[in-house]
Amino acid sequence: MVTTDAAAAPPAGQKPLYTEGYKQSVLWLLVLAYTFNFIDRTIISTIGEAIKVDLKLTDTQLGLLGGLAFALLYTTLGIPIARLAERRSRINIITIAIVVWSLFTALCGMANSFVQLMLFRVGVGVGEAGLSPPAHSLISDYFEPQKRASALSIYSFGIPLGTMFGAVAGGWIAQNLDWRMAFMLVGLPGIIVAILLKIFVKEPPRGYSDRLVADQVADVPRLEGDETAPPVHAKPPSIMAVAKRIFGKWGFFHMVAGITMASFAGYGTGQYSAPYFIRMFGLDLATVGLIFGVVGGIAAGIGTLMGGFLTDWAGKRSNRWYALVPAFGLLIACPLYILVYTRDDWRLAAGLLLIPGIFHYTYLGPTFGVIQNAVSLRMRATATALLFFVLNLIALGFGPPFCGWVIDTLSQAQFAAKDLGPFFEMCPGGIGKEGAGAAIDAACRAAVAQGTREGIVWNLLIYAWAGVHYLLAAITLPKDMAEALRLTEAEATATAAA
Repeated sequence: MVTTDAAAAPPAGQKPLYTEGYKQSVLWLLVLAYTFNFIDRTIISTIGEAIKVDLKLTDTQLGLLGGLAFALLYTTLGIPIARLAERRSRINIITIAIVVWSLFTALCGMANSFVQLMLFRVGVGVGEAGLSPPAHSLISDYFEPQKRASALSIYSFGIPLGTMFGAVAGGWIAQNLDWRMAFMLVGLPGIIVAILLKIFVKEPPRGYSDRLVADQVADVPRLEGDETAPPVHAKPPSIMAVAKRIFGKWGFFHMVAGITMASFAGYGTGQYSAPYFIRMFGLDLATVGLIFGVVGGIAAGIGTLMGGFLTDWAGKRSNRWYALVPAFGLLIACPLYILVYTRDDWRLAAGLLLIPGIFHYTYLGPTFGVIQNAVSLRMRATATALLFFVLNLIALGFGPPFCGWVIDTLSQAQFAAKDLGPFFEMCPGGIGKEGAGAAIDAACRAAVAQGTREGIVWNLLIYAWAGVHYLLAAITLPKDMAEALRLTEAEATATAAA
């Protein structure tokens, strides 16, 4: 029996199996899948204020829905799914995953309590665990090493696209219909994407792009995975071997720490950015959706693409730039974001939002590219899963609830200064309790608005922390990447000899 990797990699001098046009089509179909992944993942940040008021939630509970509830199984299932993707059809895994998360997103619109909504969000996380590890592995087989940061930055373009469409569509639907319909209407179309992927995307041979490079450079050993029909029982390297490769070197460790802390700040701030504009300036859901969909989406999209292409270009001179570009981007973005969230005019704040996002998102493509180039062929899905396990357990799991807890604490302090009674009793859902009167309602809203501003500003400082990790990574990154290449070549030679 053979795996679906059975298509033969072409011998030297023969026409490649896949044209550049086909490879780009595959990449953009994966971008479309990742776009729906992020629409379904992040829409709760746009419509969260409506959910909070309707279900009488605290900001900490809202953060749990956007963070830990989703990340709980998303992170833990990523590793076994990745191990399966090292042996079995990655396309089948991705297709099933999209169907699962799309159905659970639609079910979120049927929740009538915090517990029900949390359980459905766990289900969304179960499905979404099956996308990125096999997708990163597929992209690395289609695109050669010197183009991977660019290709993975294009794949990561699904993050700002998903955030943009989720914000605009979710905000409009929640404003004109309700938040329940927003979940249903953005969830179900993902099934169409699953069908398109299953029909049009072919499973490439393991190591296809590496084989092409090896055929062009005579003194480069063939890498493992060049075999035309690897057996199903071919055992990929152990999880510990993969973990040692990506966490055991100074440069790689700090790249992982950098993306983790940047994402911690990003998920935390992102969960409360739309509520901030509603609470501080009284904007409606549709307007806020347009602000973060259009302005935020454009900035994040430019930054994501720029990070990958810029580092692939600069990396020809020194691999150090794979760390320096994200470092400079995050250190510049931090004070600019603080400027945005301390303005008293929402139009000025919304306009300024365009600038920091361009610098902020430069870290995605370079980090993913470095991790994929650090490992051998049958480590790639597992390496992505391990990266996402650390990244999402810490950042997605605890970033939103941490920021929500900070906002709750600061809002409580603001309200306590007015000596109007217990904050959570007097202000359920952030507004005055029924029958408390207009003065209490106004005090609740003012306390929450100011607490949200202060909580977000404190959270934004974490971007600078992330930037420092990337600076530390730059110290040894060229040496670490060279050593990883030598290890990969040695493993390939040993595999060929066996």
